[in-house]
Amino acid sequence: MLVTAYLVFVVLLASCLGLELSRCRAKPPGRACSNPSFLRFQLDFYQVYFLALAADWLQAPYLYKLYQHYHFLEGQIAILYVCGLASTVLFGLVASSLVDWLGRKKSCVLFSLTYSLCCLTKLSRDYFMLLVGRALGGLSTALLFSAFEAWYIHEHMERHDFPAEWIPATFARAAFWNHVLAVVAGVAAEAVACWVGLGPVAPFVAAIPLLGLAGALALHNWGENYDRQRAFSRTCAGGLRCLLSDRRVLLLGTIQALFESVIFIFVFLWTPVLDPYGAPLGIIFSSFMAASLLGSSLYRIATSKSPGQESPVESFIAFLLIELACGLYFPSMSFLRRKVIPETEQAGVLNWFRVPLHLLACLGLLVLHDSDRKTGTRNMFSICSAVMVMALLAVVGLFTVVRHDAELRVPSPTGEPYAPEL
Repeated sequence: MLVTAYLVFVVLLASCLGLELSRCRAKPPGRACSNPSFLRFQLDFYQVYFLALAADWLQAPYLYKLYQHYHFLEGQIAILYVCGLASTVLFGLVASSLVDWLGRKKSCVLFSLTYSLCCLTKLSRDYFMLLVGRALGGLSTALLFSAFEAWYIHEHMERHDFPAEWIPATFARAAFWNHVLAVVAGVAAEAVACWVGLGPVAPFVAAIPLLGLAGALALHNWGENYDRQRAFSRTCAGGLRCLLSDRRVLLLGTIQALFESVIFIFVFLWTPVLDPYGAPLGIIFSSFMAASLLGSSLYRIATSKSPGQESPVESFIAFLLIELACGLYFPSMSFLRRKVIPETEQAGVLNWFRVPLHLLACLGLLVLHDSDRKTGTRNMFSICSAVMVMALLAVVGLFTVVRHDAELRVPSPTGEPYAPEL
């Protein structure tokens, strides 16, 4: 398993590198690249955002292993995961309004503080303290996916008055480097867990300086912006109204809830499936992220041109296919959300999307908690397969609704926004 993990990681990494190099050579230069003011502003954003993402990814490979290291049972670990997902649901509903009222810059600094506290709780073996840490992690996740993007869009449009069409270029570049950071973070987590001497808690300790630096850079380099005119009730009501009045939005939300709930359950299951065979968890995680990056690269190339538990190797390959699907799914879903959901209602609609997503994941983990470990894991993968079939049916339904909608067709390569090189 050790040799397989490293071999697959190298092959995936080489494949990603080859695809990205060929894509970069074929891509024409864009006008955003020649604007030094825009590139400086973009770099100021990336410095903080990438540190936050790196700290987040650094913790992912060893979370389950840490709880296992503290001798908690699988059912107890499932409850910890459910607590984190539930807090993400609760805080996610109010995150956009909280960020708008508190200030986007302050919210990013708050993210650094709460996530650092979350990491510190991992040093405790007390179950209640770990539950508190999961709740803080849910708050931090909600802030990560709302505050940074909101700050950038406001500064881009209002303070600097850059063209709106440059915004997708920034986030396309961020999405690519997010995958790269995830791959690097897995390798770094494996290194610190094995060499520092702290065991599975080492990646969480290593994430704290990154979070502190991200908060300090935001505090020093970023300006503050607000949007206190948008009330929480109006955001939720507008999002729900848009969700129920447009069948395309409803189907899109169904696809997201079904697909991503399975991904959340997969995040819980992969470690207990592979760890008993001595798998290097950090390298395994990096391989997953490399597979996801490969999927994203295939998506960009495609759009530019128009589990058997008994076998750990088979399980590993199946998990890689899941991450490959993730790499295809996330940029596709991002494109459809931009086209289908009105910009003014996106925050509210996405909040409603996340409710069934996390509830399905919580329900799956709670069912797993009450099952025999081996049988329960196998049954859960069967349920996830059924949920994915339902997501596929929703995709077919969405396609029948929008197949004649020219606005939802992928633009030609010459019409795509260029993501400036850094």
